[in-house]
Amino acid sequence: MNTLIVFTSMTGTTEMMAYALAEAIEKTGDEVVVKDAFDSFAEELTAFERILVGCPTWGDGDLSDEFIDFYEEMVQVDLTGKKAAAFGSGDSSYEHFARAVDILEEGLKTCGCDIITNGLKVDSRSCDEEEIQAKCKWFVEKLMIEKQGCVKL
Repeated sequence: MNTLIVFTSMTGTTEMMAYALAEAIEKTGDEVVVKDAFDSFAEELTAFERILVGCPTWGDGDLSDEFIDFYEEMVQVDLTGKKAAAFGSGDSSYEHFARAVDILEEGLKTCGCDIITNGLKVDSRSCDEEEIQAKCKWFVEKLMIEKQGCVKL
């Protein structure tokens, strides 16, 4: 299965997640393309079977400004039947922890995507690189369950 990961990052945490996810997916034998949202067009999503989008949460629950243009394009594209999931970082001191992940999932659903699993949220305040790597590996294991046809989460 080919996968496109589109992300934006402000502090580097979501970027680290994107590349950790890509590395774990590649270990399963799948092909992965990783792109920054600034260098992506939403129409590109149609060429991939699996789509992962990642964005940090800004303020008290918004998408970061760097992702908004891509998101607004994305929700206009028909992605019916594509497998998708969202990921991102947030700060647990805010009331709406990593809410950007929830917004991304809703946007993917609006496009017609089948959400493979609940989004991956990482606390940028308390997670170190090793913990982020472990969470990304676990997330990819959940993605692969769907690929094998065992369970749809």
